[in-house]
Amino acid sequence: MIAPADDLDRIMQVMVAAFDPAFGEAWNRRQVEDALLTGNCHYALAFHEGECAGFFLSRTGYDEEELLLLAVAPQYRRLGIAQQLVSQLAQDAAERGAKRLFLEMRQGNPAEMLYRNNGFIPVGMRSKYYRTPNGERLDAITFTSQLA
Repeated sequence: MIAPADDLDRIMQVMVAAFDPAFGEAWNRRQVEDALLTGNCHYALAFHEGECAGFFLSRTGYDEEELLLLAVAPQYRRLGIAQQLVSQLAQDAAERGAKRLFLEMRQGNPAEMLYRNNGFIPVGMRSKYYRTPNGERLDAITFTSQLA
């Protein structure tokens, strides 16, 4: 799925606002563009009062869908937008034939409760998988959720 330039602008605007640079999790524009050019990556935008408030980026593989990124701009948090995006991801993935969802996140990420409340369960850990810009190493937790 190739995104129009204005959608890429919206994704990058939310990404810059949403991801704490201390963890080095944000992607650059080229990474997002390249992912979407592969043909098996998808995205959705969420709006609040006409402004882009959040997005997700996912990748389809056979009967699975992996959530690569999900972000909500700080000024739009606690309004149900992340929940809307997770619900949209599940619906879209099921329509593409996915039977389960995967995601990986840094341990201690406050979004963990969102995922657990949506049926995601931890299935693995990658020790010291993430590296922060200052060199600190952080574990990653892999979660999965079955789709109906």
